[in-house]
Amino acid sequence: MLRTQYFLTATCFAAAWAVTPAAAADHQTKVSEDLQPFTHVTSIPADANTSSIRIEGMKAVSVTTTRRFVNDAGHCNELSRDPGGSAYCPQLTDESLVSAYEITFSYRGQPMASDEHANTYFTSSVYFRPDEIDPGLRNTFSMGKISRAVVAEFFHISISRDTLRRVAVDPANSVYCEGNYVDGNWLYSNPKCKHRLAYMEVNRLSPYITVRVDTALSRSGIATAEK
Repeated sequence: MLRTQYFLTATCFAAAWAVTPAAAADHQTKVSEDLQPFTHVTSIPADANTSSIRIEGMKAVSVTTTRRFVNDAGHCNELSRDPGGSAYCPQLTDESLVSAYEITFSYRGQPMASDEHANTYFTSSVYFRPDEIDPGLRNTFSMGKISRAVVAEFFHISISRDTLRRVAVDPANSVYCEGNYVDGNWLYSNPKCKHRLAYMEVNRLSPYITVRVDTALSRSGIATAEK
């Protein structure tokens, strides 16, 4: 796998599913989704300006680690009889709130097609458990406002871009038959021509850059934080 390495920052929520069998007594299907907020990785568009990525700040937050879906057959049947009811009836609840530190970073990128203001400034965040953060940094943070530069000293950022294997048409080994549309139907100019498409595997760069943030014990950062 081809990968391009850089130094940078960010976050990601991966999802792992665990299904509980439906209970015969109450006809409920329960699904638990593990949000895994502490992976320290995320994806940003491949056309982002990676040299512009920088840490913006840190704050204490609470994050959800589990999301539960409950599909009650009786409740869904009631909704289906209501002309104004929703076809999507599972009940969703966020569970297992835990304390965390949110590290926010910014970067410049291409504006979204739907953005009439053509904004090129974007932010994202990664989340760390309290015990993953350097004690000196936690102590300085607890005393009040902390600068962006000090926070940045405690993190090592890297990015990579995967090469993905895709199936594409092999033009060298494909046969294309000339023809024209007649009354909405494609008619071959040569009735004996046999149209055939051949396929091959090709390497394509991923349309996303994977960003990983790791904690880094910085002597200069500790010295600055303890002043």
